[in-house]
Order: sequence, then structure tokens, then C-alpha cells
Amino acid sequence: MSLSVIVITKNEEGNIRACLESVRWADQIVVVDAESADRTADIAKEYTPHVHVRPWEGFAAAKQFALERCTCDWVLWLDADERVMPELAAELRSVVANERTHAAFTVARRAYFLGRWIRHSGWYPGRVARLFRRGKGRFNTAAVHEGLIIDGSTGALRHDLLHYTDPNLYHYFTKYNRYTTLAADEAFARGKRAGTADLLLRPFWLFVKMYILRLGFLDGVPGLFLALFSSSYVFTKYAKLRERQSHHS
Repeated sequence: MSLSVIVITKNEEGNIRACLESVRWADQIVVVDAESADRTADIAKEYTPHVHVRPWEGFAAAKQFALERCTCDWVLWLDADERVMPELAAELRSVVANERTHAAFTVARRAYFLGRWIRHSGWYPGRVARLFRRGKGRFNTAAVHEGLIIDGSTGALRHDLLHYTDPNLYHYFTKYNRYTTLAADEAFARGKRAGTADLLLRPFWLFVKMYILRLGFLDGVPGLFLALFSSSYVFTKYAKLRERQSHHS
């Protein structure tokens, strides 16, 4: 049995080497790069001949494009800011070699925000399906937080996947504007509309849930920032949705 790894990139020069180094033992690595302005694609070519530079069509479309170019029995998808540590690598190799039951496996992500592992706030373990049999999984069409549709049963990996999500606030807010726009566009396309309660109550409730009910205060200052920024993210998403409504009324 063999393993393909897929990674989608755009201007990930600072991340891509460490990411690919952590999976260089895989049988195949497929990188789809959205015309990066830095050296991302050049660095990726040091690790694999399967580097495809093409215009951006969205997260799910890019991952599906990568999936269609995989040739191995199993597929692992990663983000450029994620790392497979040796313990997880050994477990992945064992699953690929011996698994006969499940079509996919979830993995817990150990997310680092502003340099700190966020153990609470509802972030950990934050399991996601990442390893799957080729032919038994496909990507959904979500514009943000795309995921897998699995045909079959799902198991759980024991070891964590490291996720260095936002090393600084500049990085966080660079994504913030783009992601809230994508989320608002997707919600509008689904027919969802934003009311006053969405603008006033949802952000407040999310802060309470993350910082108090899910013990975000135990994550120190990064936990406070995360709860406040996540609350602001929800407000901004619904404000942008409200803006779209006014333009189409």
C-alpha cells in the first residue's frame, strides 16, 4: 500500500519547506500552487516533481484538482502550516500498510496561535478527516473550511497533527478579511440573511462560549485575543452579509 500527500499553497515560502520535509517519506507529494509571488513553487519542486501552478479557483476546487492527480492507495491532505511529527508519521505508515476496515481517519490538530498551543477555547482536539482511501473520499464545495465527504467508516489516529495557524496578528488579519468575505458570499448564495440578532447576539455568545464555557481564559493572553477576534470575525461576516442584502434589495 502507498500514500499520496496533497498540499495547496499560495505565498507559503516561510512554511512549505518544513511541511514537505515532514512528509518527504511519502510515496507521492502533489502540490497545487495558486501562482505564488514568492519562492513557494520553487521550494516545493525540491521535494516533488508533481507541482502544479494554476489560477486560484477556491480551496475545495484546488484540493479536488490535486486529488485527481494522486496515484497511491491512500491520500493525506495537509495545509502548508501543518507538520507531521515522527510519531504521527509512524502511525500513518502503519495504517497505510495494515488497515483493512476504515475508509478514512480523523486526526487531532494541535493548533498554535501567536506561538502558544491552544488547549482550550474549543480548538483542541478539533478532529478533522485527513487520511482516506483514494476513491473513497472527495472534497465538498464549501468556500471556507472545506472538508471531505467519505464513503465508508471512519477511524481515529492517536497522534496529533501540528498546526501553526497564526504566528502573529498581521498574519491573522491578512486572512481575516478574505475569509469573512468568502463566508458571507457563501451564506448569501445559500439564501441566508443577517438580522439584528446575528450582529448583536452571535458575536457576544461566541465570546462567552470560547472564553468562559470552553475555558479559553486558561490559554492566557492568546486565549483572550482568540475569543475577541473570533467574536469580531462573526460580527464582520454577518456585517458583510447584511451589506450584500442591501445591495440586492
